[in-house]
Parts: sequence; C-alpha cells; structure tokens
Amino acid sequence: MQNQTGEALSTLDPAHTTNSDVDLQGDRALENVTVLPTAERAQHMRMLEALLFAAPEPLPETLLTDRMPNGADVAGLLAELADVYRERGVNLVQVAGKWSFRTAEDLSFLMRRDAVEEKRLSRAALETLAIIAYHQPVTRSEIEEVRGVSISKGTLDALLDIGWIRMRGRRRTPGRPVTYGVTDAFLSHFGLNDVADLPGLADLKAAGLLDSNLPPDFEIPSPRSGEELDDDEDTLDDDDALVEDALEIDEAALDDAFGEIEERPVDSDDVNPDRE
Repeated sequence: MQNQTGEALSTLDPAHTTNSDVDLQGDRALENVTVLPTAERAQHMRMLEALLFAAPEPLPETLLTDRMPNGADVAGLLAELADVYRERGVNLVQVAGKWSFRTAEDLSFLMRRDAVEEKRLSRAALETLAIIAYHQPVTRSEIEEVRGVSISKGTLDALLDIGWIRMRGRRRTPGRPVTYGVTDAFLSHFGLNDVADLPGLADLKAAGLLDSNLPPDFEIPSPRSGEELDDDEDTLDDDDALVEDALEIDEAALDDAFGEIEERPVDSDDVNPDRE
C-alpha cells in the first residue's frame, strides 16, 4: 500500500521524479536543439549557396572550405543544401569531385533549341550542281567529263540530301546509268521560275563571273526545262525509287562535299558514258 502511494505521489510531485525520467527529458530537449539550425549555420548555408551560384565552373570542397569561415561544416552544409534543392528546377550535384548547380534532368528538354545549321557547299558540289542544271538530264560520267575530274563520293549524295537534285531516270545505253536533274527546291532557293531562267553567257559576263578572254567557240548550253523524260531515258525501277526515298548519307562523305576535297584528274579510262 505504501509503495503504491509513493508511486502516485511521484507522478504528481516533481520532487519525486526519478533520474531516468530526467535523462529521458534531457535527451528529448537536446534532440530538439540539434534539429533547429542556429543563426550561424543558416548564414553559412547562405554563403555556400552564393559561392556555388556565382561560380562559373564546378568547385571542389577544398576551395569552398577556404572561402568559408573557420569552423564551418562544409561537408554537412553541402549535403543539406543538396537535399534542399533535390526537388527543385536546379539541383546541387557532385561531378568528378566538384560541386555545381545544374538543371534537373527531367527538365533538360526546356534547354533544347532546334537551329538550322548552315553549311557552304564546296566548289566541287557547286560545279556539279551547275553542270546538272545546265545539262540535265545528265549522268555521273558526263558530269566528270565536263569537269575534268572525278566526283567525290559525297558530292551527289549531299546535293540529293538537301533536295536540289533528283534521280530522273536511266539512260538507254549499256549499263543504264542514272540521269540527274534539278528540283523545284533548287528553283525556289535561287528565285527562279523555270530552269530556262538561268543566266546565259551574256549575263554571266556582265556579272563578272566569266573571263573576258574566252575562246571564240565557247558556249553555255541552254537549260532544258520540264520533268518529262527524254526519248533516250527510261523511268526509274522500283528499287531505284526505294533507294531515293530511303537514301542514307555517309557523314564523312558529306563533310567532303561541304568542305575542301582533294580532286584528281580523270583518266581516259574513267570517262565511261556507261558508268553510273
């Protein structure tokens, strides 16, 4: 009876509180104090955030420690700051041992911008294009004969890829070489209503694009308009159409067509009208 009375009094009178109860309450109080950041720690957090935000490149922890006040828990602050920014539009990440703010991975699509990359055609591609425009329908071997040099692998591919030339048909000669002609995209780009509107000899001379000391018999062919096949042309085969629709361009070949390429003179054996 006496023990029960003492226990009841201990629950009512603080003087009867046991040591174990005091230790438990102290631990809880200390727990609450460590969870709440001090004003100094909050200031250190702001300083660290400012350093990382203004840095033009990722910063190592050693450099941050040198910039921060003595005694600052840089490692703990970095972990805490990374947790704060975990669900935000920018995240604090560590890459190669250095820290920086980066756009959240799931929002990277916002930073993407589609731009048209303009490239200048090489001299070989421009000459090939001009020959096709003035001589169409023309085969590859005929182009090489006019230029006097062989065509690089990517030259025709590049012109086909940008849509300025097309495969018209096949010449009715042994080997049935493919013939090429210009497209409506070519006319639109150069502001022409018809291929017959291409400048003639007098126009090119007036523009200073031709040497004034040309041979007397020098002529520029009259461009032939129209998409109808000539009498010596056959329509493309089904396999040819599939190749034209699903043309896969070699990137290295395109670099040759849009850059400087090494040309070699055409040997007599190379000029073969039956060759594609």
